[in-house]
Amino acid sequence: MRYGIEVVPFGEYTDPRRVVEFAYAAEDAGWEAISVWDHAHFWGGVGDPWVTLAAVAVRTARLRLLTGVTPVPRYRPHLLARTLHALDALSEGRVTLGAGLGVDENLDPVGDGAAARVRASMTDEALPLITRWLAGETVTHAGAHYRAEAAQVCPGPVQDHVPVWVGGSSGAALRRAARWDGWFAGCIDEARRVLVGPERIAERVDELRGYGASPVDVAVNGTTEPGDRLPAQYEEAGATWWFESLFGLRGSPTELLERVSAGPPT
Repeated sequence: MRYGIEVVPFGEYTDPRRVVEFAYAAEDAGWEAISVWDHAHFWGGVGDPWVTLAAVAVRTARLRLLTGVTPVPRYRPHLLARTLHALDALSEGRVTLGAGLGVDENLDPVGDGAAARVRASMTDEALPLITRWLAGETVTHAGAHYRAEAAQVCPGPVQDHVPVWVGGSSGAALRRAARWDGWFAGCIDEARRVLVGPERIAERVDELRGYGASPVDVAVNGTTEPGDRLPAQYEEAGATWWFESLFGLRGSPTELLERVSAGPPT
């Protein structure tokens, strides 16, 4: 099991400086990654994950940088590829793309909504384009949602391949994850209740394998105190990453910083 922190950038955590403070402490305490939510709106405001992760990139040397997760249909693929490449260059190859379809309540109020089937089609068309552009390819493409005519967006890869972790809990999300590099499972709610426990994760990991997945990362999230056994139970179920979730309802910035500074639960 590897360990990261997950920041929900709402309210006072919209400030990139606050997230950088967490990231700096996390790297010093032995955490290996930081995930930042990518939401369009929320009461109290939302932080921009790309600006925030860019700030983290220049203040850290080892943390893997992840969006958890980006609603791919909300972005033009060439612009998302350009942003990912810039962040990967800035961090010297530490980026993972967390990718999903998005949810109605986050997309509809700002005019980004579409039927789930359409969003799924957009995501499945966009992800190969993004990875081709990140590899430095000149792309010609004519699809249901996107077009490109001999378009090169990125000069060449920073890391050999930017990993793609797919978020979502449906069978379709698992099938999509099996085609990429990982699956990011949301396991708790805002009250810190465990909604998806280790037994359920074990069942979903079996489903992933049934879809023909080669070994992929399986990331789960939750809240712990040092010495907590819950991450080990998820590891036994097949999870490879634990993300410690940090959000306003959990505690004050001082309390959350103390938890980060205490290090991973094991």
